[in-house]
Amino acid sequence: MPYLTYTSPGNARQVLEFRHNMLPEAKIRAKELSVDGALFPWRTINGLEASAYYAAGTAQFHIAAAIAFATNRYIWASGDQAFRETLGSELLIETARMWASLGFFGKDGLFHIHGVTGPDEYTAVVNDNLYTNVMARFNLRAAAALDHPGIDDAEREFWEQAANRMQLPYDGDLEVHSQDNDFMTLEPWDWTTPRSKYPLLLHFHPLVIYRHQVLKQADSVLAMFLQWQDFSAEEKRRAFDFYDPITTGDSTLSACVQGIMAAEVGYGEAALNHFTHALFIDLDDTHGNTIDGVHIASTGGVWSSLVSGFAGLRDQGAVPYFDPRLPADWDGLSFHLKIQGRLLKLELEQGAISLTVREGAPLDVDVRGELFTVDGDTVRVQLAPVAAPEPTIFPSGLPTASIPIVRAAV
Repeated sequence: MPYLTYTSPGNARQVLEFRHNMLPEAKIRAKELSVDGALFPWRTINGLEASAYYAAGTAQFHIAAAIAFATNRYIWASGDQAFRETLGSELLIETARMWASLGFFGKDGLFHIHGVTGPDEYTAVVNDNLYTNVMARFNLRAAAALDHPGIDDAEREFWEQAANRMQLPYDGDLEVHSQDNDFMTLEPWDWTTPRSKYPLLLHFHPLVIYRHQVLKQADSVLAMFLQWQDFSAEEKRRAFDFYDPITTGDSTLSACVQGIMAAEVGYGEAALNHFTHALFIDLDDTHGNTIDGVHIASTGGVWSSLVSGFAGLRDQGAVPYFDPRLPADWDGLSFHLKIQGRLLKLELEQGAISLTVREGAPLDVDVRGELFTVDGDTVRVQLAPVAAPEPTIFPSGLPTASIPIVRAAV
């Protein structure tokens, strides 16, 4: 969806229309799980849940927030107000109603969401998964901001209170946001496990994996990428330092996200390594299953690695924001984005970024905190080099570097 949203918004709208067409089935599914609104299936062909293993399927309630996020991003990037006032509003409202009924206010006064699985499928059916709560908070706020006759004052107030008082697990000793309420209490994985035993899900029973501190794919790190404005640079760096070494990459959805966040926090070599892994998943069949089909989501992630990782695009704020981090050995990177009716061309080189609006009205763009109005005349911005930070050294028992990944030589 990020690729479609910024290159072919008409097709992005069609994908969201496809989701909207599933609303009747999603509302039925919500009732089956005793929640309000709409609960979209984790896997489906016809709108009905097709995932047999609920712990790594239906329990991933965060699919609702992903649809809401894609809706909000499309509206922001396209300026499609007709969609916002009709189908888009319905998607945001019905998913917000699901979160409001799934969660609850605890004795501590905070809003909790229990019994869910986050993006990391090696940690299942937990309480207050950080990614789920962060994205539910976004979903609730996006729905509450709508001027829609179907929302009454009491409902809007509840959404706002739930969002503002959302529980976000945090380990004060490690100074890292915890993936869920209990993740930091789990036994560390045995990192001497031979490479032949990965992916872990093919060699160990799920219950063995669930009781250990090991990730299949980026989870908390993904939350900090998508809701980038909600976390400080220090919080992002410490989270990356903690989670990246214990993320196996067994999921093809992970490397692109890890690379994007590595670039943001200043780890250029790690960013390039993760990007290369994502790039070669199908080109070199590194996961040994390309015969079953191309990994489409990972392929989209390669595009995101370039645009959101090395060019540093962050969206859904007041204006498009760029914080470029071009790999040291690259000469340059160029691409086009369709943003709010304009066609924006970006050319990135070592030490500079150039922006030109090739079609449409002038566009305000933020480059590392400095605002520029870009039109048909190229705006060239000089970029100061970014120094790599010193990685955080955590207590013994945790790995200090990502496990080796088998990849093509490039």
